[in-house]
Amino acid sequence: MSLDRRWFAWCALTLLSVAIGCGKSSSDHEGDAHDAPAKAHKFSGEHPIKIVATTGPVTEMVRRVGGDHVAVEGLMGPGVDPHLYSPVAADVRKLSDADTIVYNGLHLEGRMADLFQKMSRNKATFAVTGGLEARHDDRLRATPAFDGLHDPHIWHDPTIWADCAADVAYELGEFDPAHAADYQKNAAAYAEELKAVDQFCREQIDRIPADRRVLVTAHDAFSYFGKRYGVEVFGLKGISTEEEKDLKHQEEVQRMLLERKIPAVFVESAVAPRMVASLVEPCRAQGLDLQIGGELYADALGAPNSDAADYGGMIRHNAKTIADALAK
Repeated sequence: MSLDRRWFAWCALTLLSVAIGCGKSSSDHEGDAHDAPAKAHKFSGEHPIKIVATTGPVTEMVRRVGGDHVAVEGLMGPGVDPHLYSPVAADVRKLSDADTIVYNGLHLEGRMADLFQKMSRNKATFAVTGGLEARHDDRLRATPAFDGLHDPHIWHDPTIWADCAADVAYELGEFDPAHAADYQKNAAAYAEELKAVDQFCREQIDRIPADRRVLVTAHDAFSYFGKRYGVEVFGLKGISTEEEKDLKHQEEVQRMLLERKIPAVFVESAVAPRMVASLVEPCRAQGLDLQIGGELYADALGAPNSDAADYGGMIRHNAKTIADALAK
């Protein structure tokens, strides 16, 4: 981003903060945006409801649950890393014009957290993971390496994602009570589709010999997938792609690959491939014919014409790619 563009975005964010924060004292509660969910606001405009969502999976979910009652615009397209995403002036305008804002939460969109919090004072703003946190769902993965916060990559378990869809239906129903039953019906239909996705993933991973069910990727994004389907997961970086690569950890992963004769490692669509590729030559030099097993979609959907253009396609693509490479 050019200097002029960054300056313009900073000015827009600053002005927005002043406008929204007017009348708020420093002693006001500063919780997460889901502290002021949809039930704190009621829709009084004309349908469809204008919604701005963040990531591709979140955007698709809201469209599926909202149906004809919503018009959803996503901020982050294919190949966009939500960990590193910073809002620009155009994003601020979109968020300001929206009736509702929906995001993943669990600090996935960390650079937008303050903006969501400010927006939540004046409009329905909620995280799809807000219900999981409120219920203290024991499937949430807490990790000390991420400052003790929960791993945000919950969409890699379709059963958890289905529960998030039900929570989105609840929030939309609170905001727009007249169509609450429609939102619940749409979420239930979406959950049925995700059952088939879950079964497909299980069948794919069952193709891999038990001693080869080891997934090495650029960052620690697949732990929910690994827990659901019995796969050991190793990321060269931590939960966030902002973290620096740990050379000692990379050496440990390399030793593991050699000792267990794992045939493949995987690059990610939103992370430069060179980090994972750096494992290949050292392993080959020590006698392991290590391959790049393919590209996985960790944090973003694929391009519109790809087999990962929607959520179900993304999860199926990942499961099949992993199985094809490790089952050999």
